[in-house]
Amino acid sequence: MHARDWTHSMSMALAMLALALVPIASHGQALDGASADALAATLRMLADPAARAQAIGATPGAADADRQVQSLAGSPELVQEMHAVAAAALEDLVRSTGGDAARMREALERAKADPTTLARTLSPDTLRRLRELSAKLPNAPR
Repeated sequence: MHARDWTHSMSMALAMLALALVPIASHGQALDGASADALAATLRMLADPAARAQAIGATPGAADADRQVQSLAGSPELVQEMHAVAAAALEDLVRSTGGDAARMREALERAKADPTTLARTLSPDTLRRLRELSAKLPNAPR
């Protein structure tokens, strides 16, 4: 896998981890107040290692994704940075889909086949941060 493709695949993996940890609106609905609060809480949780560990332990499938993140990162500092980029990617995905859970799931399904589709939902700043992060990761394909 080329580094560019890997960067986009990583963005999808990070967004999927973040999405696994946030309860979002039902199919076809925009974020309501409770869902917006849940998104804000998820973003705070992604920034807090202790809260993140608790959420990962309580969320089916999140432990596997977290092990992949830790394996790629190789250090607690880079794990934290990966979660910060995941939070930014989640915010971008929510913004680009209007908070519609069905559209978010569709975007992630499309990204499995073509990671560039997810990259198109990311802001220029998030893409820059993702590229910078991928250059720092010791286990990233080059």
